[in-house]
Amino acid sequence: MAESMTGLKRTHRCAELSEANIGEKVTIMGWVQKNRNKGGLVFVDVRDRSGLIQVVFEEGSTDKALLEKAAKLRSEFVVAIVGTVEKRSGAVNENLATGAIEIKPEELRILSESETPPFPIEENSKTKEEVRLKYRFLDLRRPDIQRNLMMRSRVATLARQFMAKEGFLEIETPFLIKSTPEGARDYLVPSRIHPGSFYALPQSPQLYKQLLMCSGFDRYIQIAKCYRDEDLRADRQPEFTQVDMELSFVDVDDVIDINERLLAHLFKEVLDIDVQLPIQRMTWQEAMDRFGSDKPDIRFGMELVNVTETVKDSEFVVFKNAIEAGGTVRGINAKGQGGMARKKIDKLVDFGENGDLILFAADKNKVVWDVLGALRLELARQMELLDKNEYKFLWITEFPLLEWSDEQNRFTAMHHPFTMPMEEDLQYIDSDPGRVRAKAYGIVLNGNEIGGGSVRIFNQEIQSKRFEVLGFTPEQAQEQFGFLLNAFKYGVPPHAGLAYGLDRLVMLMAKQDSIRDVIAFPKVKDASDLMTEAPERVDPKQLEELGLELEEHTADAE
Repeated sequence: MAESMTGLKRTHRCAELSEANIGEKVTIMGWVQKNRNKGGLVFVDVRDRSGLIQVVFEEGSTDKALLEKAAKLRSEFVVAIVGTVEKRSGAVNENLATGAIEIKPEELRILSESETPPFPIEENSKTKEEVRLKYRFLDLRRPDIQRNLMMRSRVATLARQFMAKEGFLEIETPFLIKSTPEGARDYLVPSRIHPGSFYALPQSPQLYKQLLMCSGFDRYIQIAKCYRDEDLRADRQPEFTQVDMELSFVDVDDVIDINERLLAHLFKEVLDIDVQLPIQRMTWQEAMDRFGSDKPDIRFGMELVNVTETVKDSEFVVFKNAIEAGGTVRGINAKGQGGMARKKIDKLVDFGENGDLILFAADKNKVVWDVLGALRLELARQMELLDKNEYKFLWITEFPLLEWSDEQNRFTAMHHPFTMPMEEDLQYIDSDPGRVRAKAYGIVLNGNEIGGGSVRIFNQEIQSKRFEVLGFTPEQAQEQFGFLLNAFKYGVPPHAGLAYGLDRLVMLMAKQDSIRDVIAFPKVKDASDLMTEAPERVDPKQLEELGLELEEHTADAE
């Protein structure tokens, strides 16, 4: 029978108590982690978000009715306990923050009973993730997950405070926006009031933050929800969070400076780690040539080596054909791995050609980079070279402005259509668009891009040329981006910005393998929520109000 907490007020969280509180009368409230009944002696561990404390009900010093009540407590019952903090009578538990103390109770109230949970509420759970996510409200009680989310809260708070001191204003932008092309698929929201018309959920606040610069706000920040309806990988979410910023009257170095100081502040305050400034910089071209990736993990070596010149006269057909087709031959040396078991080497064939553990790939540059970049990481995993306690930051600069899409048979924006080209490369915009570099930059941590941004175009002529190269007619550009282009007619400050993936940053800080472990209620790989069972069919009446009709999809006959 659940009891009321009337007349009681919690004085401390469980792990806020210490030896300094010995002799004090306290009231704690939380969940029963464990109940050990030794016959006349009942040990109850009570847990809240701060941690655990032991409560000892003992025959002789505890009221008999209270002792009997304590013996009935089960895992996950919610209790309130009034008692006195005492020095622990048994051995001190060095693994527990409250291991030197215990509570001798004088009152116990069972505020809520619990059924037996489908899995134990414990750290480093071995329960399948599908089960844990179905009962996420229980999974979130686990101390390791709670620590992750408390760290996330701290990172967000510190970022807000730091940016406020730097003169940034926190401004919210809309969730219901106009759908614009480029980038991933939009999530669409039908309008009831405007039948047949749709809003989109923002993939990022990009256009709005540029408008805020046009509006004179100078420095903007927002911890923003973003939505992308893309094919999901195991560690990607359809909704995610950015720490989003934009600055006026700045260039690349200004943006990098403030963000280096922000990162150093976060890592010092949260992890007590000193980030060495300035952070190393590397151009996109150098990163691709050396590591086969624009987000290289520089915690280890095994760099790519271009051997095209060395093997150009080789009769080996794979090399010969690649070079004749304008490609390259590159390799990596897995030092000390010449004795790797054949079984392991065979597994690496999926990633590229192999020799005496000098592994080669020969093809177009993009293919070679992708293959050897992935192979390099796979080898590092097998050789256990990836230390989660080591944090290696790297700025990647001078990204290509455009990348060729075979699928669309045209150049597409590597980032978005408003990225400023490097002035010295503008001369190639018509003759050799692929050669033009952008004033774009990304911040990489241990092989993960945790943030990226660029200087924006604020010159009408350059913006028009940019749209032309991307295949937009002036009419199409006006139709899609008219509201921004109209704002650009009325005096635009030079501006630039950057956005961090908050989920990924916190994942790395918390030394986790998945962003799902730092998100309170994540989706799974197919973008569904196992707990609420979203997405789901809705009442036909709702569809009728929206002027929508469902078309039944049937599997194609084989």
